[in-house]
Amino acid sequence: MKKQAAVALILLLMIPLAWRLGLVLFTSINPESAIGHPNYARNYHYLSLAKHISLWGSEVLVVILWLLVCFMVIRSKQRSSWWLFLAAFGPFGFAVLIMLSDRTPSETDRHERFVRGLNRFLSVGYQVSIFVVLWLLASQAIDLKSELMIKHESATTGVPVAQIIALRDASSGMWAFAEGNEVMFTVVLLYLLWPMAFNFVARAASSSKTR
Repeated sequence: MKKQAAVALILLLMIPLAWRLGLVLFTSINPESAIGHPNYARNYHYLSLAKHISLWGSEVLVVILWLLVCFMVIRSKQRSSWWLFLAAFGPFGFAVLIMLSDRTPSETDRHERFVRGLNRFLSVGYQVSIFVVLWLLASQAIDLKSELMIKHESATTGVPVAQIIALRDASSGMWAFAEGNEVMFTVVLLYLLWPMAFNFVARAASSSKTR
């Protein structure tokens, strides 16, 4: 695994941490706590401003981290920085960045050698298949996570599963948005991990043949 790809993976894993930190700060700041203190109006204004800045700041940090992830992938393939515009298309643009051929592949990168050995038709079919499979895996993983969280909440609170599902359905738009973001994040994560998994399996298969 190239150093740039490893850095990209670390930066990607920092995105949910940055977002969660922003939410924690947003919910922990209560402008109403200024009630009963001198200069209530001014303090309320400052606390309200800090509350929103914490959320906006986390959103900006997430965007910066995402751009750095895409930039590291581009650097690992020795490609032009102009490819960074694909970061605006989320996981779809990231898939294109992953599909770019590596101009300086390492000798142990079996995945890159495998892709280079395909003709154009097979290469396109392979990339499309990988995108579909990874998206389905990500969707299934998030669905499973949601089911486990509902069961855990039911077990810890005593609220029936059906009631929790009904409450979530009442705000389905919010849950759908959150789960959609989780699916896209998981797709990108799987894209970064896929070449490593391919190389690991290929080396293991090669080692078993030589025994």
